[in-house]
Amino acid sequence: MDEQIRAFLAKYHSAAMTTLRADGTPHVARVGVALVDGKVWSSGTQTRVRTKHLRRDPRSTLFVFDAEFRWLALESRVTILDCPDAPELHLRLFQVMQQRMGVPEGQINWFGRMISHEEFLKTMVEEKRLIYEFEIIRSYGMY
Repeated sequence: MDEQIRAFLAKYHSAAMTTLRADGTPHVARVGVALVDGKVWSSGTQTRVRTKHLRRDPRSTLFVFDAEFRWLALESRVTILDCPDAPELHLRLFQVMQQRMGVPEGQINWFGRMISHEEFLKTMVEEKRLIYEFEIIRSYGMY
């Protein structure tokens, strides 16, 4: 991943994630993404359709975009981080995504509502959250 791609991912977090159904047709979902410690991450749950697809076939393409028609496609293999520390990984992911939003220290903006880190971690456990980690195979776009 070159510096230009890193800079784009550091600034933009809106994406569409494509996974493959068993019959090979694409399934697309809107997601948030962030570059966390040099790795591209997104959030999911154990019950999401895309999680089911990825457990069968780890290939995915991310389409990361801004509001000015710049975009980046990332063809990837996904590793699902479904581990005991997944709630803490989510906290790190959301802190990175929200660092320029002026979110107060010790808080997370959860769907327009400010909650404490403790409440956020509890929510991550209740929702059975996991992290998608993308290994970039090929990238292209107009960024």
